[in-house]
Amino acid sequence: MFVRTESFREFLKFYPIVSTLVGIHLLLWILIDFLQFGFALDLLRFGIGVNVLILEGEYWRLVTPIFLHAGFAHALFNSFSLVLFGPALEQILGKFKFIFMYLFAGIVGNLGTFIVNPDAYYQHLGASGAIFGIFGVYVFMVLFRKHLIDQANSQIVMVIFILGLFMTFTRPNINVLGHLFGLIGGFAIAPTILRNARPFSIWQQRTRTSSQSSGDISFNPNRWKKRRFPWKKYGGYAFWFVIIFLVAVALFGRVL
Repeated sequence: MFVRTESFREFLKFYPIVSTLVGIHLLLWILIDFLQFGFALDLLRFGIGVNVLILEGEYWRLVTPIFLHAGFAHALFNSFSLVLFGPALEQILGKFKFIFMYLFAGIVGNLGTFIVNPDAYYQHLGASGAIFGIFGVYVFMVLFRKHLIDQANSQIVMVIFILGLFMTFTRPNINVLGHLFGLIGGFAIAPTILRNARPFSIWQQRTRTSSQSSGDISFNPNRWKKRRFPWKKYGGYAFWFVIIFLVAVALFGRVL
């Protein structure tokens, strides 16, 4: 459920919403922090959550911080969390319910920050509230929809969830309210979006793909002469190697 065995191409095909969200995170980081294009910096300035500006009517700032991040490590960590825990939920809920839940939890996290935080000039950004919304749905499944998640994966969810809460309250520069209200948002909407949901199964995706391509099967007598790199076999490993390498670089950079 949380162990990715798909190739890179399969991942993009099976989980288009998660793939798109991760692509947006990394693209915006490249434009804002790496290339520092003028229009991208304007996007950051007009998109970051600022309580006093929301109070003045700039309500889009309840949504836009979900896609913005404060540097490489922030964007990478949230994207990595999304890649680990988002795919199974995207399949369980379906694309529309998943993106609705993700945005709903992120907005609830930002709205809670706006209402409860007493600092009018407090600034915040990041997808953490929406990702904690994912955990909120999983926690609801563990407690009330046990048929959707087995015991082993339930234990993984709860361990990572508790670790996430611990880091929320112990690490500096964390929007604690955003995390907590995002968690509440995901948990609150879970009963509605989990109606008629079925457990995650990687074979549902593979069977669907096989049935769609079964009509195109043909014998090619020259296929053994084509020596192409087996991307389907090794592409997934290469992708995860790059991700882990980037995470290590980011963490090493924070230590220095």
